Amino acid sequence: MNVKFFPSLLSANFGALQSDIYQVENLVDGFHFDVMDGHFVPNLTAGAPVLEWLKSSKPFDAHLMIENPEKYVEDFVKAGARMISVHIEVLKEPLKTIQKLKDLKVKAGIVFNPETDIDDHINVIEAADFVLIMSVHPGFGGQSFIENVLEKIRKIRALYPEKDIQIDGGINAETVQKAVEAGANWIVSGSYFWKNENKAEAAKILTRN
Repeated sequence: MNVKFFPSLLSANFGALQSDIYQVENLVDGFHFDVMDGHFVPNLTAGAPVLEWLKSSKPFDAHLMIENPEKYVEDFVKAGARMISVHIEVLKEPLKTIQKLKDLKVKAGIVFNPETDIDDHINVIEAADFVLIMSVHPGFGGQSFIENVLEKIRKIRALYPEKDIQIDGGINAETVQKAVEAGANWIVSGSYFWKNENKAEAAKILTRN
């Protein structure tokens, strides 16, 4: 499958986000916009009002690491998100939330934390447009890659050969190879990409081109 790359804006310069986006948008397939509420995860980041100000020729992918995400998805759609992923760990009615996202005409993603088993949620994976497998514990950038999540990706890829599978956390030149070989085809990388002086080369490495 074609490997796509979404740099995480969490590791970009928050004082110059728009500038950073313009500088790299020709290298990427979209931008990963992490949203944290200080409850589901122990950190706070920007929300829909910030996303609304950002512009790009590439789509914004909003990853909602928040409680009660179903209450806020419309705000992020109005702010410009074209892909929205929500965590299975907080959803009361996962299938209903996935359908709500589809009704809002955005790609609907379901997210699994490293410790969350996917076996009880195969029906949700089937319903979602894409699956996001966290390879770190959500809440902070710059963490080390948790390798045992690759088994989840292998299992999902075997069940759904055409499903888009995103991976987020600790992705660099070494770990991206393992992720893609396991079956991931949407790559999120923050620190490795933004701290790399040669971002064009980093993007090629992350998409294995």
